[in-house]
Amino acid sequence: MVITTPAIVFSSVKYAEADLIVSCFTETSGLKSYLLRNVLKSRKGKLRASYFQPLTQLEITAVHRDKGTLERIQEAKILEPYRSLHTDVVKSGIVMFLAEILRTSIREEEANADLFRYLQQSLFWLDTHDAVANFHLLFLLKLTAYLGFYPDESTLEKKYFNLEEGYFEDTPGGMACEEGENIEVLKGLFGIDFDALDGIKLTKKVRSEVLNLLLNYYQLHLQAYKKPKSLLVLNQLFS
Repeated sequence: MVITTPAIVFSSVKYAEADLIVSCFTETSGLKSYLLRNVLKSRKGKLRASYFQPLTQLEITAVHRDKGTLERIQEAKILEPYRSLHTDVVKSGIVMFLAEILRTSIREEEANADLFRYLQQSLFWLDTHDAVANFHLLFLLKLTAYLGFYPDESTLEKKYFNLEEGYFEDTPGGMACEEGENIEVLKGLFGIDFDALDGIKLTKKVRSEVLNLLLNYYQLHLQAYKKPKSLLVLNQLFS
């Protein structure tokens, strides 16, 4: 079946001498993997290796056989060129980190229009704004709503955050309970949008600790979770 759909590139890996294996989250079919033959050698044609940088937003025309094998892209074009996402050093680091998180978190080969729209709009926001030091924190929190383990907001006034259960409580119940400054910062991320991030001032140490808190939460709720290799790079960018 030939499909034309918006798609977000999650990863591309060199295969053989001139091929790429590309993972894309598509609006119509969820996560798909494609084999792009000779794309690293070809200077002409409808596919270019530069299109498949992490989190690039494309419109692709692809052949989907839906047999669990690598699919084929016939044509690709950039939906809207990014202004700074792949050229700004800090944003590029955030992109590397988020791409790793998304590869671990999203594995379904089925459409999820709400999730796709969230990723699309969030990435365009990141591309067009400068105050992005806390972007990844809010992005990760909001992403949990689409992955099925968003924390219970109705208990925000309570002191302890139970990471295993995903709610706040008056007394620690279980091994994975946290309290203190990092939990208060986490609470401040609920109910805001990305435009409000400029008003949140965090030290480098607290930002790093809140990020680790969120990653621990992901680890407890995602079976296939892997610690992002780009985490060290991200921490260095904000140190």
